[in-house]
This record gives sequence, structure tokens and C-alpha cells, in this order.
Amino acid sequence: MNNPVISVQNLVKRYKRADRPAVDDVSFSVGKGEFFAFLGANGAGKTTTISILTTTLSKTSGEVKIAGFDIDREARRVREKVGIIFQQPSLDPMLTAEENIRFHACLYGMCGYRPSFKSMPAAYRDRVMELAEIVGIKDALFRPIKKLSGGMQRKLEIIRSLIHTPDVLFLDEPTQGLDAVSRRGLWGYINETRERYGTTVFLTTHYIDEAENVDTVCLLNGGKIAACSSPEELKRKLLRHELILDAENRTELTSELTALGLPFTVNGRIAVPFQGTAQSIIARLQTKLTVLKTHEPSLEDAYIEFLNREKAA
Repeated sequence: MNNPVISVQNLVKRYKRADRPAVDDVSFSVGKGEFFAFLGANGAGKTTTISILTTTLSKTSGEVKIAGFDIDREARRVREKVGIIFQQPSLDPMLTAEENIRFHACLYGMCGYRPSFKSMPAAYRDRVMELAEIVGIKDALFRPIKKLSGGMQRKLEIIRSLIHTPDVLFLDEPTQGLDAVSRRGLWGYINETRERYGTTVFLTTHYIDEAENVDTVCLLNGGKIAACSSPEELKRKLLRHELILDAENRTELTSELTALGLPFTVNGRIAVPFQGTAQSIIARLQTKLTVLKTHEPSLEDAYIEFLNREKAA
């Protein structure tokens, strides 16, 4: 990959008195505009890695560059290039929504702090209103944080993380604690801003379905990368498609499948795993079917299969 936005080589993080490294010789790269995800159980090393990449935690060894800048020697430049939505809300409840954004913008060197929104530079005001329109909180910009719902606060954190137009947006469990409607809405806003600004998105999440449409997914286990590929490739490696069948004469159908040498399982209905096309199986069956459909595995199916294999190993 030429000039990756995120480059991680042999990253290690050890904590004192820990039996093993929290992050153990991890290497990967992420291209500009890519949607990248880390998945793993609690303690796998996801949050530790993202904390190192955003300069909020020191590493033990290895090399990490964000937008071409070294996280140790050029930490300030790295922070200028990234936006972060943390697991836990990090808004000041004593300020209004816009005041939280204004304070953040000034910390990132966009402009000097001014006592009111109207006194801020036009570039700042235009950017705030543009993002507020995108995420749908324009009418709530000047309300106190404590009067905003959890979903509205999450949307505000998106604006705050994007106000300085970062090259990389880090999302550490961004929808934790949100209901299903708020989760869906939040992802709609994140995808829209990603498409509009070409921002690279780095995600960690426990909601596996949120990573279904990423470009690359890496599975972490015990601080190590166990697999790293596109979701489709990962599903192909771990699982097969299934043909779901049933018949009025189920005994006849199972006998025919056995005679054809086709493996199957019976759990309510008959599932026949396959690779290639389902038509090659259907064409060989003589039994009259009452149910015929295919099941395509999800990323969550593949992730659960991965965890089961790791436990069995």
C-alpha cells in the first residue's frame, strides 16, 4: 500500500505485572478513505491499540505513523490529523453544545477562543453550521448539554471530532448505550460525512453488524491479529453458504442427500452447506421440496465461528 494513512509496525504494549502483552507484535496499515474495523472480545487489545494510535497511551515498542507523522516524535501533528469519539461521553455538561465544539476547535488550533459564537471567525461558524445540518442537531446547537438526549450528544461528538477536518476518525465503541434507532441514525451521519470528506474511519465495536460494510476487518485475540481481510473473504474462509431445504417426506429427502454424499444438518429444517452455486445441488434432487432458500452467512456468523475455533484450539 502506497503512503498509508495509518501504518503500524510490530506494535507492543506491556503493562507492569501483566502475564502477557496487551498488544503483542501487531502490524497493519490503512489506506486513505478506507473504512477499517478492529473486532475482538473484551481484553483483546482493541481499546489499547486505539489509545496508542491517538497518542493518549504510550507504547512499549514498535513504530506507528498517522498521516505520515510519528506518534512519539510528532505527537502534536498526529493529534491535528485525527478526530476521536470515545467509548464514554467526554462532553462538558456545564457548556452548551456549541461551546463544547468551540473549546475543542481552539484546542486544535483552528482559531483563538472568543466569548461568543457570533464573535468567532466565519470559517468556524460556517463549518459548525454545515456539520450540524448534516447530523441533524442544528436546532440544538445552543442548548445546554444536560438537556440533550444520549443520541443527540453522540451526534454532537461527531461534529466536535470532525470540526478540524481530520484525516482519520477513530470510533471506539461509538454507539455504546444507544438504542437501535439512534444507532442507525448515527451510522447514517457517519457514512454521510465519510463520503463527503473522504475521511478514513477506524472502528472498534462489539456490534458486529456495524462492521459488515467495512473495507477491511481485523480480528484480535489475546493482543494479536488472528485474521485481517475484507468481510467477504473472512466469511469465505470461516463459513460456507447453506441451502435450506424441507419436504413433506423428510425421510425421503434426507435419504437422497445421504445417497448423493451431501453433508447436512437437521435443526427444524435441513441445512446443506455448499460452495459454488446452489443450482448444482438442486438439479440433482428428485424429492419434491416444500422449502428452498439459501442462507448467506453474516460477518457476525463468521466472528462467532472464529471465537468458537479459538476456544477449541
